[in-house]
Amino acid sequence: MKLVADIPTKYTPAELEAKWYAFWNESGFFRADSSSGKPPYTIVIPPPNVTGILHMGHAFNNTLQDLIIRTRRMQGFEALWLPGTDHAGIATQNVVERSLKKEGKTKEGIGREEFLKRVWEWKEEHGGTIIAQLKRLGCSCDWSRERFTMDDGLSKAVREAFCQLFDEGLIYRGYRIVNWCPRCETALADDEVEHNDKEGAFYHIQYHFQEEPDKFLVIATTRPETLLGDTAVAVNPNDERHKHLIGKKLVLPLLGRVIPVIGSTAVDMEFGTGALKVTPAHDPKDYEIGIEHKLEFISVMDKKAMMNDSAGPYKGLDRYACRKKVVEDLKEQGLLVKIEPHMHAVGGCYRCNTEIEPAYSEQWFVRIAPLAEPALQAVKDGRIKFHPQMWEKIYENWLSGIRDWCISRQLWWGHRIPVFYCNSCGHIWAAKEDPDICPKCKSANIRQDEDVLDTWFSSALWPFSTLGWPEKTVDLSRFYPTSTLSTAFDIIFFWVARMIMMGLKFMGDVPFHDVYIHALLRDEQGRKMSKSLGNAIDPVKIIDEYGTDALRFTMASLAVQGRDVNLSIKKVEGYRNFMNKLWNAHRYILMNMEGFEEKTLDPAELTLPDRWILSRLERLILVMNENFDGFRFSHSAMGIYEFLWDDFCDWYIEISKVALNSDDKARRSVTQNVLWRVLSRVITLLHPYTPFITEEIRQNMGIEHSLIIAEWPKAEEKLLNSAAEEQMALVREVVRGARNFRSEYSLPPQQGIVIRIKPVDGHAQDLIEAARDYIVTLTRCSELTVDSEVKQSGASGTQVVQGATLYFPLTGVIDLEKERLRLSREREKLQIELAQVEKKLGSEGFLAKAKPEVVALQREKHSEISQKLARLLENLKAME
Repeated sequence: MKLVADIPTKYTPAELEAKWYAFWNESGFFRADSSSGKPPYTIVIPPPNVTGILHMGHAFNNTLQDLIIRTRRMQGFEALWLPGTDHAGIATQNVVERSLKKEGKTKEGIGREEFLKRVWEWKEEHGGTIIAQLKRLGCSCDWSRERFTMDDGLSKAVREAFCQLFDEGLIYRGYRIVNWCPRCETALADDEVEHNDKEGAFYHIQYHFQEEPDKFLVIATTRPETLLGDTAVAVNPNDERHKHLIGKKLVLPLLGRVIPVIGSTAVDMEFGTGALKVTPAHDPKDYEIGIEHKLEFISVMDKKAMMNDSAGPYKGLDRYACRKKVVEDLKEQGLLVKIEPHMHAVGGCYRCNTEIEPAYSEQWFVRIAPLAEPALQAVKDGRIKFHPQMWEKIYENWLSGIRDWCISRQLWWGHRIPVFYCNSCGHIWAAKEDPDICPKCKSANIRQDEDVLDTWFSSALWPFSTLGWPEKTVDLSRFYPTSTLSTAFDIIFFWVARMIMMGLKFMGDVPFHDVYIHALLRDEQGRKMSKSLGNAIDPVKIIDEYGTDALRFTMASLAVQGRDVNLSIKKVEGYRNFMNKLWNAHRYILMNMEGFEEKTLDPAELTLPDRWILSRLERLILVMNENFDGFRFSHSAMGIYEFLWDDFCDWYIEISKVALNSDDKARRSVTQNVLWRVLSRVITLLHPYTPFITEEIRQNMGIEHSLIIAEWPKAEEKLLNSAAEEQMALVREVVRGARNFRSEYSLPPQQGIVIRIKPVDGHAQDLIEAARDYIVTLTRCSELTVDSEVKQSGASGTQVVQGATLYFPLTGVIDLEKERLRLSREREKLQIELAQVEKKLGSEGFLAKAKPEVVALQREKHSEISQKLARLLENLKAME
């Protein structure tokens, strides 16, 4: 091996990251070999939108996926991480439409064919942005297998799947209430609607009886504009107040249409007035009642949510202007009883946030029930496991109550629905290839359905379509089922459940065995990151300022198994410092390798610190493996962080300086080998988390072969040494106690001190005596006494540590009078501060009005001051 002699004093990420990423990629280390004999391990990337740019959610999830794939690659698996992007129907169409608007054009004006040509041009020019950013993040995807949900192969898979489902009767066309976005002018699936509580109102309206005009029913509604489409009023037949009204006729306010009072157990007797206006074409619940009672369906809005002909005099108004006008007219006619404030959940489009309008529309649907049952069973019988397990119940609850999936979208960009209509004979069929004639009557007068498929339809096929399905490819047989899916919980329903359904349907097997659901990142105050709040953190800027490895390690440290985690720049700064710590440690070690020869360590030559650090390292490997297999990535990250920073750098490296600076060549050689072994193994463990700095360090160490293909360390359990760990833990306690004493009395490191140790028992005494030399060296004490009979005498400081009590004589060490005066002044200051805090906490007004976090801060302050004061009083007493 040839060590790098001139190592820069400072780690500069920007200079190294591009170099190493290009080296790995060009060397083919990311490419999976389908013909190898290694066991396969596959992850398919959740395809980011082709319109997208890297945000923190991407950085989080893709760091974790890369961490998994790099670890499995090093563990000897044929690891495939298959990348790609999603065509993102609504999002991409909106982007290109905005571009056309700037030119003074519309998609309708240039026509479908020209519009699609524009979208493909935009995709080719801008669609690679997020891929380039994923590469900056260090993602070791197999880019030779990159896919796009509208490439030729995936388009073929979509048509194959659609036609199979269509021919089996699992895809049908029908009229239903759908979620309609007036901005995007398309239907949305239930899980594409985001609900938020908004301040609204309850409008109480009189509906007068036809035969007794002076009598009326009061109806409460949040959407008075929809009364224009009412075709009935429903009451619960079990409601003593209203059941006698069933069968009577009411006059619809404003329009004068006569509508019946009907009975339905769907009416909640406790909600509103217990009488429900029924608008079958504009409400999901009303739709079901309308079907049951064969009511007329009257749509009063068009695709843009403007009032249509059925709205009578309100035609041409948008829905909000119509609401205002309807309320004015009701008030004018004496039909508005009252208006009450009311908070209610309002659905918004997941792409543009426009308020959704429930609309009665003809759409294409997937019949879900036959597909959902096998998907439920796959989780129940353990073929698919969720991590954390709590998500399994949520998945099961959602699938158990799922409605048929609306898969048609009124867009131009996307997979056009492969259904054809014969204008001559009326035949309707689905085809894998575009037909020239009707297969039934042979007429050429045919047309294709205008709608496109929901983006999630193609995404549901992703785990197997990307591997070549419907063809029986080598990749498909080798890498399906995939191994792990990593994603956020907000798309369990959009994507995860549908992939499971489609995988079982078309492949006869689950698409993956493990589903890791990571938390959602929020800002340091726990708020959702968004442009509108101005709290979104740009991961590319973080990389530019702090380096990719610092960002990646931050992401790994936040990978706790829960719903939300808070991110702050301070955390990234802290892990940037961790990178610097590692860099400085490796630089120190390599600078002290003169005459180094790697050799097998002889247990007889190992000192206590040697045995301790080697044992801690092997235990770290065992714990990291266990946490990794349990998807506890934050535990693994923090385990190696604490080992490297605390055990290795702050303790062993400090201890090693004695041997490295001594004339004892044998001792120096052993220490060099221990340092070498720990460094080489720890950078291997760290590589999946921080690939760039660890690769640079390995090359500086002169070790052949890239770290990305190095063998994952196997724990050598013979090096585990509980006795050494116990003894060293006691040594560290004693040393920390001495350091705390120096800090409290502001003593410089070079000043000699006397330490008298009283162990808790004979075992502790034996351990301390055996480590006497290390304690003397690390504490720089001039005199050390270890005796169970030691007592405090005269002016002395005290430190109670685990396993012992330490006494430090003060005479001759400090100016006792000056110290007493200083401590007395400090005591008075703390007592004043404590009284001020206690006054606040004793005030009922403060406790009632202050925010909980402010109260908590004051209580924490009270605890800190109390502890400081108690310690200070102890020190004053010690000088008596």
